[in-house]
Amino acid sequence: MLSVFVPSESALKKVVIEDLSALSESAVWIDLVNPSAAEDKAVERLAGIAIPTREDMQEIEISSRLYIENGGRYMTATLMCHSDTDMPRTTAVTFILADHRLVTVRYDLPKPFALVEAKLARSCTPSITGETVLMELLDAVIDRCADILERCGAEIDQVSHDIFEPESTRHGQAKRYSQILISIGRKGDLTSKVRESLVSIGRVVAFLSAVVEGVKWSKDMREQLKTMQRDVASLTDHASYLSNKITFVLDAMLGVVNLEQNNIIKLFSVMAVVLMPPTLIASVYGMNFKVMPELEWVHGYPMALVMMLIAAIVPYWIFKWKKWL
Repeated sequence: MLSVFVPSESALKKVVIEDLSALSESAVWIDLVNPSAAEDKAVERLAGIAIPTREDMQEIEISSRLYIENGGRYMTATLMCHSDTDMPRTTAVTFILADHRLVTVRYDLPKPFALVEAKLARSCTPSITGETVLMELLDAVIDRCADILERCGAEIDQVSHDIFEPESTRHGQAKRYSQILISIGRKGDLTSKVRESLVSIGRVVAFLSAVVEGVKWSKDMREQLKTMQRDVASLTDHASYLSNKITFVLDAMLGVVNLEQNNIIKLFSVMAVVLMPPTLIASVYGMNFKVMPELEWVHGYPMALVMMLIAAIVPYWIFKWKKWL
């Protein structure tokens, strides 16, 4: 899908494309989503650049993600997608700046793109350029990462509260522990993906800061780049902090599970020790020896029952006295 945006008074207007061979020269932002070969060629003719393939965008080398070619500045970043669902994922997005025109290539639907499109459709400066759109996109991506980390931090705090201050009874503990472990795993996966995205965005911002030295960018945009660098650095540190906290919560959860298991094993051990003496007494009087004087006693049976009861109570009382129970 090909979307072309051109300035219109005080807004950025999305133009309906009927003929790929007649793309508007005044377009400042061209957004390619799952582009076809024909759309790639049309944009390449208009902007004078080469559109990278999906395989090229997935390369992890810095030289394959951040480079300058034929006057175009190519920047590929990893962005978050579907972070509000149970299956968040990352996707590679390429930003290409050429002749003050921005071309974006993506194969998923990161939320910041829709937010920036709606924002610029409401209001923007008449002299908007591709650089301005790129700054808006990067700023929206950073804000989105911050929102995800804030939500993730609050959810981790809730998980920690559920572990150390459970409100439910002991019934159904296994199911509750299973849910908590799944929740911890999901938070860890989400945090690692956000950190991956922040690292890639930080590289893009650093690349932009390096290439603008010889480009006539406004002072405000240069200051905005510096602010973005500081924001990315602080958010990366916060993501690392959350990762450490998730590790601590996971260790605490596993410790609680081990304690519960130890309590269960201890209960079985106590029951085995308590029942061992009565079993011994019953075994003695169950032997079929011919000479056993107690078998002829009138009160032999009650006496054996009392002995078994006492033999069971005494170990239990010793355990309680030693505070082993």
